[in-house]
Amino acid sequence: MSNTNETILEVDLNKLKHNYYYLKSLLKDDCKIIAVVKAFAYGHGDIVISKTLENLGVETFWVADFEEGIILREGGIKSKIIVANPGRKSFNEIIKNNLDVVLHNKNLLDFYISKSANVNVHIKFNTGMNRYGFNVDEIEEISEKIKNHKQLKVVSVCSHLSSADDLSKSKATLNQIKLFEKTANRLEENLSCTLDKHILNSNGFLHFPEKLFDMVRLGITLFGSYKNKNLLQVSKLKSVISQNRNIKKGAGVGYSSGFEAVKDMNISVVPIGYADGLNRGFGDGKGNVLVNGVLCPIIGNICMDSFMIDTSEVSCKEGDEVEIFGGRNSILKLSEDLGTIPYEIYSTLNRRIKRVYIDN
Repeated sequence: MSNTNETILEVDLNKLKHNYYYLKSLLKDDCKIIAVVKAFAYGHGDIVISKTLENLGVETFWVADFEEGIILREGGIKSKIIVANPGRKSFNEIIKNNLDVVLHNKNLLDFYISKSANVNVHIKFNTGMNRYGFNVDEIEEISEKIKNHKQLKVVSVCSHLSSADDLSKSKATLNQIKLFEKTANRLEENLSCTLDKHILNSNGFLHFPEKLFDMVRLGITLFGSYKNKNLLQVSKLKSVISQNRNIKKGAGVGYSSGFEAVKDMNISVVPIGYADGLNRGFGDGKGNVLVNGVLCPIIGNICMDSFMIDTSEVSCKEGDEVEIFGGRNSILKLSEDLGTIPYEIYSTLNRRIKRVYIDN
């Protein structure tokens, strides 16, 4: 535990392990976990999180770009690392660092065909997300290209669900899964090989467990930010009260006097702001933090390096802990207050917030 950094993200690796083992217990024995550790492992620290999961038995990691993959390699990760959006300029670094790539359009496929280096590839189809992925009707064309270029070792076929988090759209999700299965089977037939198949993400896995294939991509559930009583929230963002102040009725608080006191009150300053990733949408009735067991509303406009809270209903002193989110102040509730999702809050936490790890 750091005694010098006032604002820290405390990451409990024991809870990460608990979540991993719980999720693994729901899988078929032959289904493998792909740990999604993009965006600095959702803000939790990619190397530490990946090493912990690798030690637990995770054999495959998923990152957004080649730089994230290189960071893991240089950090000592030996397992397979899949780069979701490899691009062209990164080719030499991808080969040098033994990274796998997702191929998702014909231009990218043609580029990798033009190179002689051997590389593990994962073929992605668009089944309804309409983001990355080959069109399903391109399958015969790309199959012929792959068959004629043996330097491309196809490891898996994948797709991405668009609405697995919304059970009111279950029909669309099931249609995606059905189309994916048909397409994946056709690719296997065309290439005369058996491929790992994966389309389920965290939401897909927990909502449609009967639709598991060979692999499942898990990210947010590993960190416990999900409405499931068996998952534990891994991280706690906390700071301290750096100054207390008494203000009179009518006094303004913060830039543009974003809050005006309707009565005499006590307020406190917390040294974390939007430069640290705290969204400026908080305040004006949105968002609460925990001080000595009492929820205190965020007031005024979020500043670059600080924000203010109403501490009229709690006894507190300068130096007391402020829990922005954690075990007793759920990030799910905080994200709902803001009208966003935990992914955004996690992934925008600035690196200047020190990550402190607990591991018994």
